[in-house]
Amino acid sequence: MVNWGRLITAMVTPFDESLNVDYDAAIMLAKKLVKEGSSALVVTGTTGESPTLTHEEKIKLYKVIKDNVDIPVIAGVGTNNTKVTIENALSAKEVGVDGLLIVTPYYNKPDQDSLYCHFKEIAEAVDLPIMLYNVPGRTGCNMLPETVEKLAQIENIVALKEASGNIMQFAEIIKRVPEDFLIYSGDDGLFLPAMSIGCYGVVSVASHVVGLEMNEMIDAFIAGDIVKAKDIHLKLLNIFRDLFIVTNPIPVKAALNLMGIKVGALRLPLTEAREKVLSILRKDLEDLGKI
Repeated sequence: MVNWGRLITAMVTPFDESLNVDYDAAIMLAKKLVKEGSSALVVTGTTGESPTLTHEEKIKLYKVIKDNVDIPVIAGVGTNNTKVTIENALSAKEVGVDGLLIVTPYYNKPDQDSLYCHFKEIAEAVDLPIMLYNVPGRTGCNMLPETVEKLAQIENIVALKEASGNIMQFAEIIKRVPEDFLIYSGDDGLFLPAMSIGCYGVVSVASHVVGLEMNEMIDAFIAGDIVKAKDIHLKLLNIFRDLFIVTNPIPVKAALNLMGIKVGALRLPLTEAREKVLSILRKDLEDLGKI
């Protein structure tokens, strides 16, 4: 079983004023996340604005983050082209990443057999542990529990980030896969409910802001203090919701900037948070004592 821990942060990619990748700011952010209890980092995932990064920018990000933190770095390398995904994965492996996050192909809308063949071919081509990523709200493609069950039999496919938002699908997957196949919630707001049915951890956006509190919630749940875990979950409910009030990562970048952690703007086609979103986030952060 891989040792990626329970609180994985899907890290934003900081940009400077010219919208170039700010590698120094990325290192500072990564170190902050480690200090606040992130057990691994996903770099160049959805939250990292992977569609607007060049291949060279991604590889440099993997290297500089890997060189400056002592927790696993998981590279988001998935595309809707199997061959290109393999090429991305091999390049990431060359700079020493610890694992791969691979999203279901978007736009193509593959059926379940096609999904199985896609992931199987990648796993056979790249000797690194793989976390599958199911996020039908973005890809238009839902990987069903029976497909996850088949893929879990492949040795280096070791985990799933499940972001369908469907707790019944969560339960069906957990029922079908081996115990050493780790299920991570892709939704902060569903993490505690999902842990109650066997979800192992979370690939989080909110941990940029409330990593300490999320670790406290995890520890309470594991210790059997369900009431304390529930109370923390309810305390964080507004920030869990409002970090997705518009398309991620618009709100989390805004929240970090409001907290004085400069991560810059976003590359088009995403734009910065408008005042209505900023005012909601500002109140959430004030309520949590973050600003």
